[in-house]
Amino acid sequence: MITFTEAARGKVLELLAGEGRRGSALRFSISGRMGGVFQYRLAFVKPEEREPGDELADAGGFQIVVDARSAPHLAGTAVDYVEAPSQSGFKIDNPNPLWSDPLATAVQRLIDEEINPALASHGGFVHLLELREGVAHVELGGGCQGCGMAHVTLKRGIEARIREALPEVKEVVDVTDHTGGANPYFRGSESRESPYA
Repeated sequence: MITFTEAARGKVLELLAGEGRRGSALRFSISGRMGGVFQYRLAFVKPEEREPGDELADAGGFQIVVDARSAPHLAGTAVDYVEAPSQSGFKIDNPNPLWSDPLATAVQRLIDEEINPALASHGGFVHLLELREGVAHVELGGGCQGCGMAHVTLKRGIEARIREALPEVKEVVDVTDHTGGANPYFRGSESRESPYA
């Protein structure tokens, strides 16, 4: 499923040897899609932190935990670790298409080419997590996470533009944990103007 080069395997084993990580596995998940590529999350998890539906695999000296939602999109993925002046860290080569659904592909293109550039002027962005039965599930980040205007931005801006361009999309649902927003761009009620709407 997922393969690691010797350099990547060595780096993971080095990190696992750190304090408090003994017995942990590497959780490898897809956290979103942005700019035409998958966004990944790598984190160490203890056995009690695994969730129902997680897949467990041996990677040669350590175990990988993959959630059921990410697994189909990680088949054949290769992980390398590079250290160079211009780039340092894990390099992930994933051969899977970003979306298999043409409507999801169209929503992603609209987000990448129009919506995120508009949100970026206010320090925010949006990820399309999935499109199911005509409902787009999104997560807001940056200045949009925890922002008092997030609902207005979502309904009057993001959803209005997506449904105007792609009427097959019935609704856009925000699944963001807004309590995690550290530095929201705006604070206030939903009656004010959104930076995107």
